Amino acid sequence: MTTPFPFTAVVGQDDLRLALLLNAVSPAVGGVLVRGEKGTAKSTAVRALSALMPQVPVVAGCRFSCDPGAPDPACPDGPHEAGAGTPRPARMVELPVGASEDRLVGALDIERALAEGVKAFEPGLLADAHRGILYVDEVNLLHDHLVDLLLDAAAMGASYVEREGVSVRHAARFLLVGTMNPEEGELRPQLLDRFGLTVEVAASREPEQRVEVVRRRLAYDDDPDGFAARWADDETAVRQRIVAARELLPSVRLGDGALRQIAATCAAFEVDGMRADIVMARTATALAAWAGRTDVLAEDVRQAALLALPHRRRRNPFDAPGLDEDKLDETLEEFSGDDGSDDDPDPGGPGGGGGQPPSESDGPQGGESGARPEAGEDGEPQASGAGEQTPARASEPFRTKVLSVPGIGEGAAGRRSRARTEHGRTTGARRPRGALTKLHLAATVQAAAPHQRARGRSGRGLVVRRDDLRQAVREGREGNLVLFVVDASGSMAARQRMSAVKGAVLSLLLDAYQRRDKVGLVTFRGTAGDVALPPTSSVDAAAVRLESLPTGGRTPLAAGLLKAHEVLRVERLRDPARRALVVVVTDGRATGGPEPVALAGRAARLFAAEGVASVVVDCESGPVRLGLAGQLAGELGGTAVTLDELRAESIAGLVKDVQRRAA
Repeated sequence: MTTPFPFTAVVGQDDLRLALLLNAVSPAVGGVLVRGEKGTAKSTAVRALSALMPQVPVVAGCRFSCDPGAPDPACPDGPHEAGAGTPRPARMVELPVGASEDRLVGALDIERALAEGVKAFEPGLLADAHRGILYVDEVNLLHDHLVDLLLDAAAMGASYVEREGVSVRHAARFLLVGTMNPEEGELRPQLLDRFGLTVEVAASREPEQRVEVVRRRLAYDDDPDGFAARWADDETAVRQRIVAARELLPSVRLGDGALRQIAATCAAFEVDGMRADIVMARTATALAAWAGRTDVLAEDVRQAALLALPHRRRRNPFDAPGLDEDKLDETLEEFSGDDGSDDDPDPGGPGGGGGQPPSESDGPQGGESGARPEAGEDGEPQASGAGEQTPARASEPFRTKVLSVPGIGEGAAGRRSRARTEHGRTTGARRPRGALTKLHLAATVQAAAPHQRARGRSGRGLVVRRDDLRQAVREGREGNLVLFVVDASGSMAARQRMSAVKGAVLSLLLDAYQRRDKVGLVTFRGTAGDVALPPTSSVDAAAVRLESLPTGGRTPLAAGLLKAHEVLRVERLRDPARRALVVVVTDGRATGGPEPVALAGRAARLFAAEGVASVVVDCESGPVRLGLAGQLAGELGGTAVTLDELRAESIAGLVKDVQRRAA
């Protein structure tokens, strides 16, 4: 087994190490979400934590890690008698992004369950992680159906496997730790809220600290065992401090003054629900225990807020996590002095303040999102070859009508277009290809029934064989690649049109976020098309690129379409199962170069020939309209909608209008 990198040898990243240690002291804090750029020791620190966790006593021979002091009465391996148990190291279980549902929750042998009436159950990763750590690297890329299972287990502290009336339940309480790179997409709000704490990590910009990172990494790679031995004393000291803090934790007093500060802080930052208050209280208590104190101080409350609230402040997918520290200090000051224990400025106890992990190096602080650029003054369309204009600010986003790809696909689970998936309504049955995952009971019985006499059936039970089993065919929804092809020419800047266009695209991006799509952005202006954002799961990145999109020059429509066609060709090789929806946002006026309209038509027919689904958002305005966007939609083999028709409210209004006239 490979020797892990020592936790105490991680350079900097103080917030990350503190958040992990607080969860080791009090697992009730609820886990950690680590956000940051690649190569910032996120995974290294998480994997190193497991070596510091105290050992756990388990019932000998139990596959579900039952506590011998309070064994689970419903344990599939039970019943167990209370006893001393066997100590073993706390496990750290890694959940791969591409794991199957059976690998996560466990697999039930359906054939034996039907034929013999026994629950032959093979435990999954949730059972392995019980009373330990469940680590999900790139948690934002986890499939939706696995996220749903994690949410259920985290909420109930148990995992349920239900297959056609046969059920298995076992305890599944674990410390959930996830890492993610925000550039690859954000996390669903429901799962985001399940993480007790969140930290932002970034590589240090200090040369000396970067040198030390490289020096320690090279030393570890050359001799892992020798490197770990040099840090053994530090590791032992931290392990002992965790044990001491756990023992002290029940004695820590959370006074009324600290509770009022916690409640006032959560109210001031308008966080949803009450989970934030509870997590802050547990975190502040763990901070006091970590510092060796029995009273929670105001500084513990402040540090708890910095760790527990940033990810709960997001009001929409494009808000960057963060906290206004000036506002935090004002709130804490306003509600200070209500409890004597909060007035003592001296943290006391070993280790000083509650917010310091066992290291002297200062980690980098998470950055704040930049301010949105102010829109420039929109004027009339520029003449051909004119310079670019100041980027316009997007108008307020709105709820859009549903755009989908025709037919039935087989892509990744999502919420846009119809697809054959593992989850959804049952539409038929087929023979299983590989392991059976979703049994179609009626079809299985129908296949087995004609052979009962030949198989010598004598009792009431049905004689079922492997060939009789039928897999349920289900229809659900898939996520698509939504490729935006946006006209950024000078004509789009007329009469503040670009502001409305950006608002429409931003609205479609919000819709893509909610439907779990990948997105890409191609723009065209001047003489060429440009890939502003290659296909990605990060809708946030697309919104940032859109915000800074300049306008000006001619309209090379053909170049933009050809660039989009090339993007789709490459993406089809990478992910052939994911179907594409091309959204062209333009007024349809092709200019620049010889025969621009004919070239645009030929480029559009490439999409039609390949059956690519497309929608043209017609941005033409004014009393005189040429209808060029509608012609382009015909060449693409798609449909055209105006900016007004894109609004879901306009569709609802149209339906009400028709109903009124019918009455």
